[in-house]
Amino acid sequence: MYTLLFTIAAYLIGSVSFGILTSKVFGLGDPRTYGSNNPGATNVLRSGNKTAAALTLLGDGFKGWLAVWLTQKLGPQFDLGDGTVALAALAVFLGHLWPVFFRFAGGKGVATLLGILIGINPWLGLATIGTWLIIAYAFRYSSLAALVASVFAPFFYTLLEGPDMILLAIVVMSALLIYRHAKNIGNLLARKESRIGSKKNGGKAV
Repeated sequence: MYTLLFTIAAYLIGSVSFGILTSKVFGLGDPRTYGSNNPGATNVLRSGNKTAAALTLLGDGFKGWLAVWLTQKLGPQFDLGDGTVALAALAVFLGHLWPVFFRFAGGKGVATLLGILIGINPWLGLATIGTWLIIAYAFRYSSLAALVASVFAPFFYTLLEGPDMILLAIVVMSALLIYRHAKNIGNLLARKESRIGSKKNGGKAV
């Protein structure tokens, strides 16, 4: 029963889309209507508002961390262990991808996954963020950096903690992140993917 409650709470936390909320606060267009049609920080950046993009990145990462932290902090009081942490991590990620508050039209999960990984193990989060930064700096493609980082995340966790239920959750989240980047993968292969900071979006972000 308590496991279910923690899982539902995590999903609801994940359903808070900071890209959409931040865009409303700054008077920007709905990020689901331009660019990659994704309410993530990279697409919000295409509006030209760096502050909104930064707040989106921080907010989406924070909610991933928060769901994991709350489960780790409160779970032991109800005899809940790593299995519940794994479910909460997956639930907050699913909430971001398919948010109940925004008609199940969410983001791709990069910032939220990074927040989750930091919550699970700060070194795991730092290693994954470092991978993202290296690829992003070298190639200037946010999507490519996310794909590479998501592939390495399960390996980093295995090195730090070994195989367990949380590893399985990370593998599932990484697979979902790759799935959500299917269009980006096609664009990368066709050399049509927008680079970081590009405002090319097929229309103005108003």
